[in-house]
Amino acid sequence: MTTVLRPQLAADPLWDFALAFYARPGVETACLLLQDEAGIDVCELLWHCWLHRHGLRLVEAMPELAAIQRWQEQTTVTLRSLRRRLKAEAARNAGVADVRQQVKQAELAAERETLARLQRLAERGHGLAPLSAHAPSLEIYLASRWELQKKGQLLAVQTLDCQLDPL
Repeated sequence: MTTVLRPQLAADPLWDFALAFYARPGVETACLLLQDEAGIDVCELLWHCWLHRHGLRLVEAMPELAAIQRWQEQTTVTLRSLRRRLKAEAARNAGVADVRQQVKQAELAAERETLARLQRLAERGHGLAPLSAHAPSLEIYLASRWELQKKGQLLAVQTLDCQLDPL
């Protein structure tokens, strides 16, 4: 990766991109569908969108990415599961609602940490390559990466591709 690209990545923080992109029409729904139906980590999904926006793609497995994926599984997914488990009781009990809100904030902090780790990984440039003129669209890349075949999942990655374009 060129030394010119590192400052460009640093100037476009993944966290800021993720917040803006996630707020675009249909993106939240698409991300959650892919998370719940295909088991795709939303932070990693947003990272791939951000890389694509910067003309990059992941070309090889990296031990650092595996470590980030473990962090997500052990920390963020655990917090998300707890938050979801508390939902029904939180509707009936203000104390539980407060606890659930704190868990939600911890989950968000864990996601922010994940995105920071993914950005640092991208800035190092290992395992990444520039998109070629013949590179597949983001939609095709994501569908292939996670071997998506269900119509709803394919429509979700199509939504991500379409919403990334105007950014």
